[in-house]
Amino acid sequence: MQIEYAKVSALGDRQDNQDRAAVVVSEEAALLLVFDGMGGHSDGAVAAETGLKVVQDLFVESKQPIFDPQGFLYMALSRAHDEVVRVGAGVAVDFRPRATCAICLVQEGGAFWAHIGDSRIYQVRDGQVLGRSRDHSHVEVLIQEGAISEEEAQDHPMRNFVECCIGGDAPVPDMSITNRRQLESGDVLLACSDGLWSGLSDADMAEIGIPGDNNLVENLKNLSMKALNVNSPYSDNTTGTALRWIGA
Repeated sequence: MQIEYAKVSALGDRQDNQDRAAVVVSEEAALLLVFDGMGGHSDGAVAAETGLKVVQDLFVESKQPIFDPQGFLYMALSRAHDEVVRVGAGVAVDFRPRATCAICLVQEGGAFWAHIGDSRIYQVRDGQVLGRSRDHSHVEVLIQEGAISEEEAQDHPMRNFVECCIGGDAPVPDMSITNRRQLESGDVLLACSDGLWSGLSDADMAEIGIPGDNNLVENLKNLSMKALNVNSPYSDNTTGTALRWIGA
């Protein structure tokens, strides 16, 4: 694979960083991971750290390219959830560690996405957002039903309420897993926490794929700074992993 990749994670206006992220690359496949520890619950960072390690280890141990990408993503997130639930055993349900997450598997010229909660994945092509994941949140339901616009959602009082996450209750949470998304040379994939996309438009997010002198690391850093500035003085942990597909 010919790829370029980058990672950023900024504290923002918070006392600690509960996000965790990684890019894992082999000769046959690559995996973007972002886990966002839920700050309203104790040990959000532990949930994010635990979930990321489970998925990362399973990927490294798997033969690549992965034979059943969608099955792998479901299995990996289910095991991550089970492990975070185990870590929180014995703690009152309202205080158990929890996290949202977004992971993107790239192999053989295609990408497969999976997410739980409001961590997102974007695909950018030719300077525009070709597609993005849809949050598991009350506000996203309102958008899909036409009750509010994308712009109205940014200031909605329930914008931070997610409907599912890893950790907490034992049953496996709802998750969204895509079919294979074809990649073209120059496409950029971005997995990020809500601290990165919150307050930014699709046009802003598409700046991650600006071609030219800036490399992907610089583009991702610039996007992170824009999010921090827009959301200041209440910016959240701001985390993203990105991959530019060049070719096989």
